[in-house]
Parts: sequence; C-alpha cells; structure tokens
Amino acid sequence: MTNKTMTPEPIVYIVDDDEELCTSLAWLLDSVDIASRSYNDVASFLDGYDRERASCLVLDVRMPRTGGFALQETLNQIGAPIPIIFVSAHGDVRMSVRALQQGAVNFFEKPYDPQQMLDAVQETLELAEVRFAESAERTQVLERLRTLTPREREILLLVIDGLPSQNIARQLGTSVKTIDVHRARIKSKTNAESISTLVRDVLSQRIDLAVDL
Repeated sequence: MTNKTMTPEPIVYIVDDDEELCTSLAWLLDSVDIASRSYNDVASFLDGYDRERASCLVLDVRMPRTGGFALQETLNQIGAPIPIIFVSAHGDVRMSVRALQQGAVNFFEKPYDPQQMLDAVQETLELAEVRFAESAERTQVLERLRTLTPREREILLLVIDGLPSQNIARQLGTSVKTIDVHRARIKSKTNAESISTLVRDVLSQRIDLAVDL
C-alpha cells in the first residue's frame, strides 16, 4: 500500500482587531466546514501565514499599528497568491476602489450580511485554489531554471528570443557544436521534454530570466 501526500484543505485567514467579529465569522465558516484562523494584528498573521496552503484573507482596513492596506502591499511585494476580501466600518468609494485596484477581490462594509460574506468566501476560496496551483507551478519552473549556469541562462534567453543555434553561436563568438552541447545540458538539468517545452513553460509563467533568477 502506497502512502499519498494529502493536500490540506484551503483555509480562511481572518485579520481584524475586533475579536467579536473574528469569533462570529470563524463560527459562520465552521458551520459549513470551512477551516479558518483568526489574528488580531498583522504581525501575528505574518508569523502564522502558511504559503504552502491555498487560502484567502478577510482583512480589516483599519487596525492599530499596521493597517490592512499595508499588509496588502506586503503580500503583493512577496508575490503571495492569497486573494483578499476587505472589510471596514468606515468604508467609502475611494477606499474600496483603492483596495480593488491593488488586487483585492471584494470589499464589505461592516456590519456585513453573513450570507453574502459566506458566498463571497466560498467563491474566493475557489479562486485561491487556482492561484495556489499556478503559483506552485511557477515556483517549480523557477527551481528548475536555477540549476542552470549563467551561460546556460544566457543561451536559453536567446533561444526564447527565437534565435537558432547558428545565430546564437555567432552572437556569443563560439561554435554551433558548443551551443548544441549547452542546449542538451539545459534540457537535461531542467528535466524538460524538449527545449521548446521549456520555453513554453517560461513564457506561460511570465518568467524573466534576467530578473526572477
């Protein structure tokens, strides 16, 4: 009998300094078997955030010390795939527009309707699973590319630009045979079916070899 690695169920993070709201929302989610974790400040959330698990975030805009927009900016900077639902007791159009422009998927004014929030969370968790899978795939491609030497990355970049081996050899001042040896090594080290499939993976994941590695 073989052991299968079980993928943990998606989770909802609740970050709000209103403990009563955290408790009530956690209870609501638990009533439909949705796992959640609550935090009363941004620092605690960042300590507990598991990037290896699909998740969404219900986030208050205004909190002591660090607010929701600052956390959103931090998550964007580190490339976290977690979709955000903002909540606020002092919401206005300008605030909601800012949140959505920075990538939030929804914005609710407190007190919000429990069923509307539940519907939004369930929909957002579906998005979270898609984003998580895409992020995991991108990470895997990056790990494969990091096995390459700087010279191999340079050659791969020229291949992505559409240059054949002869043109690459001429541009780099070397022989076609040497370029073909590098291409074979690139294919082997990245476990690619072919150079063309590797190029497809790089382009589909929008990886910039000069920036992301």
